[in-house]
This record gives sequence, C-alpha cells and structure tokens, in this order.
Amino acid sequence: MPKQPKLDMVDFQILDILQREGRISNAELARRISRSQPATHARLKRLEQSGLIRAYMALLDREMLGFEMLCFVHVTLEKHQPDHVRNFHDRVAQMPEVTECYHVTGDYDYLLKVVMRHRREMEDFLVDKLSRISGVGRVHTSVVLREVKETSALPLLANIEESEAVEDAGEQA
Repeated sequence: MPKQPKLDMVDFQILDILQREGRISNAELARRISRSQPATHARLKRLEQSGLIRAYMALLDREMLGFEMLCFVHVTLEKHQPDHVRNFHDRVAQMPEVTECYHVTGDYDYLLKVVMRHRREMEDFLVDKLSRISGVGRVHTSVVLREVKETSALPLLANIEESEAVEDAGEQA
C-alpha cells in the first residue's frame, strides 16, 4: 500500500470539493478554501502526484444511455488455486458490462456490479460469458429494483469533524 502523504484540513477540503465537483476551476476552488490560486494549484498538484487523486471523470446516467438493468452478481469459484483465481480476474477485467468486481468474505468469493441494456443481455452474459469461465462454481444474481443511494464520494470531512469534536470535548473536560 502506498504511503499516504501528510494531509491537513485544507487538503481534506480540497479533496471533498473535488470528489463532488471535479470540473471546478482553480479560481473557484481557491475562493472556497480561502487560499490564493497559486497556493491552491500547488496543493492540487501535490495531491495528484501523491496518487490520492487517481483520475477525473464524468459520471454518466446509465438509464438515459439505455442501460436499464443494474445487477449484483455473486460468484463462487470451485477451485481457489492461483491459476484459477488469476484466470477469473483476467476474464472479468475484460468484460465491459462488469463495472466493479470485489473479492469478498462470506458465502461467495466475488461480488460483481453489472450493467445491461435489457434482460436478454443479462441472460447472455450469465449463460454465455460468466458461467463459462473455468472454475466458476456458483452464480447468484440480484436485480436492482431502485437505486436508493449512489455515490463515489468518501465521507472525508464528516469523519474529521467528528474526531475533532471528540478531541475538543476531551480538552474541555
């Protein structure tokens, strides 16, 4: 795991704003954190170079683009030898309909987030692609009926504010 750089409250403010508004201008970002534009730009470059900011991207509306099905697919492998695991990872990484894949604990080995245009595509994916990967033992699919909450934002400031409140309470006692 890469070493995390030392961060202060201003760094956390920058990260919090950027994860919600990736296209914000440097001038507006500087205004919001009450810093000069050059100082803000230097901090931003440091955060990018450290790897804390991995990428900038647009979040697309999948339904407006015709991807009406969102599913979570639980996969159990029959064998857990390194070759089977590596093969599964490689094959899943090449499947564009799999937007996320996690190796998890519990009843299943993997949790996949999968998007499809319609039910027939999902059937083809499950039967013709996923189930044909050597070593896949069991597949369980859950279709999402409604997305109640979807975010990629980390609760950066909430955790800091809570820990500071606890520290402040301890100092006042």
